[in-house]
Amino acid sequence: MLTQTIKNYFQYFAHPEEIERCDEDVIVCKIFNPTPAIQANSYYFGHPEWGLNYFEACHRDEKFIELWREVIGSWQGKIVVDIGCGPGNVYASLKEFCGEPELLLGVDVSLGALKTASQLGYTAILADAHNLPLKSGFADIVMLNACLHHCDNMAQVLKQAAKLVKPGGILITDHDPQKSAYQFKGLGSLLWQLRLPIYRCMKRGGHSTAEEQSWGLATEVHHKACDGVTSKMFYEMLEPMGFAVKVYPHNHQVGAAALQGDYGKPFWKYRVAQRLSGINPNSPEAALSLMCVATRIN
Repeated sequence: MLTQTIKNYFQYFAHPEEIERCDEDVIVCKIFNPTPAIQANSYYFGHPEWGLNYFEACHRDEKFIELWREVIGSWQGKIVVDIGCGPGNVYASLKEFCGEPELLLGVDVSLGALKTASQLGYTAILADAHNLPLKSGFADIVMLNACLHHCDNMAQVLKQAAKLVKPGGILITDHDPQKSAYQFKGLGSLLWQLRLPIYRCMKRGGHSTAEEQSWGLATEVHHKACDGVTSKMFYEMLEPMGFAVKVYPHNHQVGAAALQGDYGKPFWKYRVAQRLSGINPNSPEAALSLMCVATRIN
């Protein structure tokens, strides 16, 4: 039997029959194809210790906040959907700067992560981003931060997310690896692989033990050498859907200057690997991430 809490949100579901239950304020929907990547994301981000490590280590720094604050401006009174929300890092980072949404939906495959997000103020929905049960055209802001590269089919997830945006609304993606920056080969590829044991020795966030690192890597479906997102994917997918698309290559210490074409420089370890692979680290193609800001115009 569905609770009143779930029924209050029926208006946002295209397929409410896919809702199974409510688990500690998380609306749980059916996942029809639990791939190894989905299972890894569910386990890793739902792990109480590893999820906390991620929450504290990723997407909380000053430059991240500066860039996202500039793009969003205010979400006061708006309907916001955060796909791949994890434990809620984006809202936790921006809530004191961007106002209070009318509704903040967080979608993820990890029940543990969603329970953390719900405590921050998300209406949490466990669902597969490849097959969202939500209605089209109701959201003012749809955001996917460090989400696409965790998914089996990045283009399909992008299309599903874009359907939710209403005319005049915006779709934001960021912190997915730019494919051209990771075309490592030869000594560059070897250096890229050597980072993993170094991270374990440093007990860097997400790599504190061999087990944590192994599960973390299993979630990173497209964060590999010669893989990642491209500007072409965003333009070819979103423009036919009625979006005006802007793509910003950037490194992770640039902040809002990325919106003015300042893509910065990769961290030194990436620059070395890129030079060894024949990539110019001072080029926009070497920028580690792509941010896409797409406005639905019809």
